[in-house]
Amino acid sequence: MRRFIQCPQCGTKIKQYKNPLPTVDIIIEVEAGGVETGIVLIKRKNEPLGWAIPGGFVDYGESLEESAVREAREETGLRVHLIRQFHTYSDPRRDPRFHSISTVYIARAHGVPEAKDDAQEVGIFDQQNLPEGIAFDHRNILEDYFKEKLRKRGGE
Repeated sequence: MRRFIQCPQCGTKIKQYKNPLPTVDIIIEVEAGGVETGIVLIKRKNEPLGWAIPGGFVDYGESLEESAVREAREETGLRVHLIRQFHTYSDPRRDPRFHSISTVYIARAHGVPEAKDDAQEVGIFDQQNLPEGIAFDHRNILEDYFKEKLRKRGGE
């Protein structure tokens, strides 16, 4: 999408482009004693409120992978090991604030997550006890994740 703005110095019209913002989300699988106990979700401090997969904006000069590791640590205090890239979600309506494109990673971590940075609360959930009020399109992302896990276990 293109529009024009005027240079405040000389008055020349300048093309301005409006592009989607790149983000990452990290589905963090937590293990205790070698057994997976669930995935980490954060309860957001900022609008839009609700539970969410940890994640955020990719900083300039940062790779998607670096961003995923940084965001996981900033929001949960966990050092994660990225397993793989899961999917990319790009519906322009996925974030009510603006058009963002999220690349979702699956990661593993050991330890106890803590609510940090943009998180007011943190929890460990599985498919049966997902909370109400999940922000963005994260419920759809989690449904895709759990479907794939079931399929890989031979349940579908």
